[in-house]
Amino acid sequence: MKNVLKISIVVALVFAARINTQAQNKAKFGHINFAELYAMMPGQDTVKVLYEAYAKDIQSQFQVMQSEYETKLMDYQQNSGAMSDIIRETKEKEIIDLQNRIEAFQYSAQEKMTNKENQLTAPMIEKARKAVEEIAKENAYTYIFNSSEGLILYAEPADDVMPLVKKKLGIQ
Repeated sequence: MKNVLKISIVVALVFAARINTQAQNKAKFGHINFAELYAMMPGQDTVKVLYEAYAKDIQSQFQVMQSEYETKLMDYQQNSGAMSDIIRETKEKEIIDLQNRIEAFQYSAQEKMTNKENQLTAPMIEKARKAVEEIAKENAYTYIFNSSEGLILYAEPADDVMPLVKKKLGIQ
């Protein structure tokens, strides 16, 4: 009888330990609209001003090239009848060369503007990500999903950690 009682106690303890372990391993999910958080972060005005100034500079350079192209093209169209073959060919090559440089400039400008935007926004994005990570660790979240990306098709209700992250960043 004593052995049965001992075995029953051991089985009960093992069973209780297993239930406790399963309860501890239960995942905790949260979500945040990261795009909304990013839009609220301080420093957006500075990033916008710097980016617009950079874009304006590139746009003015493009306009200078475009004006030069239009001037040369109009001159060619108006005077091509009076030009010798050598001068006409030279002018055509200049116009084609300028057109190619404008296309290359447009491609390069787009790439540079993207790089500038990334350079300006990367520190704020990293700061927000760190805050989310800290909130996840402080509140024992297993996963926090970015609800602005639409990556989750179905999930049981989870905690929105936006108020906690805003508080961590000092955003009201």
